[in-house]
Amino acid sequence: MFRLAWPLVAIQLLQVAYNVGDTFWLGALSENAVGALSLAFPLIFLLISVGGGFTAAGAILIAQHTGANSGEDGLVAGQTISFITLVSIVLAVVGYFVTDPLLARLPADAETAALIVPLAADYMRLFMLGVPFVFGFFVFVSLMRGYGNTRAPMRVMLVSVVLNLALDPLLIFGVGPFPELGIQGAAVATVFSRAVATVLGMYLLLGGGVGPAISRSDLVPRLEYVREITRIGVPTALEQSMSSLAMVTLTAMVASFPPTVVAAYGLGNRLISLALLPAMGLGQATDTIVGKNLGAGNPERAERATWVAAVAIAGVMAAAGLAAFAFPEPIVSVFMTADTEGAAETIAYGSTYLRFVAGMFVFMGVLQVMLGAFRGAGNTKTALVFSVVTLWIARVPATYVLVFAADWGTTGIWTAVVIGDVVGAIAAVAWFTRGTWKRAIVEDAEPAVAE
Repeated sequence: MFRLAWPLVAIQLLQVAYNVGDTFWLGALSENAVGALSLAFPLIFLLISVGGGFTAAGAILIAQHTGANSGEDGLVAGQTISFITLVSIVLAVVGYFVTDPLLARLPADAETAALIVPLAADYMRLFMLGVPFVFGFFVFVSLMRGYGNTRAPMRVMLVSVVLNLALDPLLIFGVGPFPELGIQGAAVATVFSRAVATVLGMYLLLGGGVGPAISRSDLVPRLEYVREITRIGVPTALEQSMSSLAMVTLTAMVASFPPTVVAAYGLGNRLISLALLPAMGLGQATDTIVGKNLGAGNPERAERATWVAAVAIAGVMAAAGLAAFAFPEPIVSVFMTADTEGAAETIAYGSTYLRFVAGMFVFMGVLQVMLGAFRGAGNTKTALVFSVVTLWIARVPATYVLVFAADWGTTGIWTAVVIGDVVGAIAAVAWFTRGTWKRAIVEDAEPAVAE
């Protein structure tokens, strides 16, 4: 499991490096540019979360077909590629045209609406045009993860991230022959880097011999497989959509504060994402290990693997939480270097936010492992339920009550984040112990042992 997980952690680290790189260079531009990313990303995630559920379905099916030795992993992979390609094109077109209406509906503070919302729109429009490339790489990573090869995606991701980090300052600030595009430069760099990753990934997947063997006929859509991908993918898509809609709701509440608070909220979320990397990688490895073991008829081994992952990630996240609590200001300051009037205030708010959430890092990590186990078992509806519990039943109402009813101001924002993940983790662990998830969705073709 850990052999499978470390490349996934590296992939997550490289994935966040896209966002961290953008944040670092835009932090050198202005706090308003950082605030624009804070508004843009929840909306982007809302628009692309539909396709994300179907890529997860492909990984689940590949893992269980591989564990069961069904011989249909190449066909499942081909069907996932063709279906997701069509979905991503539709999402790109829709996303481009709904960007301005979505941003216009945010109940933003007057200063935030004037300074940050237009920058967020500039970033979002360009990013949405590149959504097919974003999904192309997502499909590659998901299918290879389900197959059990996580090192090839890691290498491709490394190439893409290095390219993005090199292009960011050139396009944001206009170095040499490159135009000065500001926040749009960050979007162009990300989309171009994703396009390179997609081309490399599809080349390896379709002709590199490093994953499931996919023939040309496997790419022709077949209704029965599309139906299966949809059946498993819709709950995960709903889970991600519900999560992203909750983040949009939370962002809308935060947007009622001045630009420095919006920027600090975005910085804090980026740093939380960075701390969450080990948990996300181990959660995805748990997804694959549980899927393969259930496919091979080893439910007890799947359960043991999940508990090992939960204990391991609790220790890692406890260490990360202690570091965040002890040194919040130096950590936040790395990403806010602009020589502007609001930079110091942004750092102060961001440091307070980071110190608050450090206490829930352990719960956040365990929750990711439990959700991975549910998804690997094909119980994507269960994962959906606990995402709803975490965000909609706990965090969103707590934010509204503490910020507006109790008048806690920014303290209410930070406290509600902690409440959400603590409640979600406790509920997920309690449900996992019931053992009702131990049923494969693919029948064994022949006895197998998951590695």
